[in-house]
Amino acid sequence: MANKAIIAKKEEVVNEIAERVKNANSVVLFDYRGLTDAEITQLRRRLRESESSYKVYKNTLTKRAFDQLSINLDDCLEGPSAIATSEDAIAPIKVLADFAKDHPALELKGGIVDGKETSLEELKELATIPSRDGLLTMLAAGLMEHVKNVAICLDLHSQNLEEEK
Repeated sequence: MANKAIIAKKEEVVNEIAERVKNANSVVLFDYRGLTDAEITQLRRRLRESESSYKVYKNTLTKRAFDQLSINLDDCLEGPSAIATSEDAIAPIKVLADFAKDHPALELKGGIVDGKETSLEELKELATIPSRDGLLTMLAAGLMEHVKNVAICLDLHSQNLEEEK
């Protein structure tokens, strides 16, 4: 029979995983095999910069936590898996997808975005969304175009009024 202390520790880890998943807007499972220590350190740094975190748990404990939360990501828990979580729904997906472009050993498996189970294809699609700053820049550029057109129209109208005098 298993030692009660070991069972208590495992239960504590399961509760920790469940709490992280509940509090995150984005949970991404990925395979990190083949990455060097330096690459993993670089990945952790990039995730930290995007206010995301990354941790490796045993798949059996992760599955128990997912079962507690009624989440079915069993197909993502084959082989070694790491979990990246964040309050930002897109940040860890973008960081991991960008990192995977330069490091083919990193493979996204699936995840949860805004409480919805998300497939690998959906994660790849979400990774193409521009960042918040990029979207704000696009909005500002769009608004500036209209302001510029109004200014040109007003200038032409004032020139027409001057010619009529």
